[in-house]
Amino acid sequence: MALAWGVAQAANRLVASGTEPGTIQTVVPHVLALAPRRNPGVAFGLLAQLPPAATIALALTVLAVVLYNRSAWSATTAGQWGFGLMTGGALANITDRLRFGYVVDYLDVHVWPVFNLADTAIVIGAGLLVLALRAGAPRGHSGRAADDGPPVPSTARSRQGGET
Repeated sequence: MALAWGVAQAANRLVASGTEPGTIQTVVPHVLALAPRRNPGVAFGLLAQLPPAATIALALTVLAVVLYNRSAWSATTAGQWGFGLMTGGALANITDRLRFGYVVDYLDVHVWPVFNLADTAIVIGAGLLVLALRAGAPRGHSGRAADDGPPVPSTARSRQGGET
């Protein structure tokens, strides 16, 4: 968690000190550019009309849900990294919102809205949490995992030597 937060904050400072909002610096032509933009809204600039306190409250609510449900995924490496990346990225964005009232987005891949490193950590973390949830999928009421195939009728189980 601290690693994701620290790297995202360091990257934000590096970009902020080297480029002005509205400028574009090509890193890899037609693939990646640094294009700093102030984002007062949430994902992709949505809800930009909300006051900073409301977007911070929204982010804290999502973070609280993640923290509350952290035992829902198994104690796998993917779950631990996913939790750390997701919470670290969220805390990095919350830190910027508290300090500046907005988040600076700067990574432009030309096929997606501009985003920042904290957003990347959140998305990768969420993906790892999905993998961890999938690996530790709870058994259903019949004792079968969700991907064990269709249920076997009780008459077929009794002929197979199963329960009656």
